[in-house]
Amino acid sequence: MTITMFRGKLHRLHVTDADLFYEGSITLDAELLQAAGLLPYEKVQVVNVNNGARLETYTIPGERGSRIVCLNGPAARLAQRGDEVIVIAYAQMTPEEARHHRPRVVLVDENNDPKEILDLEVAAHEPDLPAPVDEDVLTA
Repeated sequence: MTITMFRGKLHRLHVTDADLFYEGSITLDAELLQAAGLLPYEKVQVVNVNNGARLETYTIPGERGSRIVCLNGPAARLAQRGDEVIVIAYAQMTPEEARHHRPRVVLVDENNDPKEILDLEVAAHEPDLPAPVDEDVLTA
């Protein structure tokens, strides 16, 4: 069994452009991708803080240091320049892998410059959370 876990995100990026006539995806500064541990062409969820729109797409690396955040193709209809968005990646993990996973969060300023990078602690280590379910119990 695997579960879907939050893997990494770029938090409150400011959209710099929206290109309706591009083939699709989100173009992100390659430095920002690297800071969050996201890969080029990786599937991500984009959440628009301004209007509540949520979409899935994939990343395209933009020019390093440009701080570009550009929604492309149909996604361009869901954001406009200046909107704040959160870009989130998820991963499939076994419960054992999830217990040791540390998601990465990159907080940015109004210019999309990273101001803080956080490697979060695993919630499964909290003493008052329920113990993981034994897979044998689920199949019995």
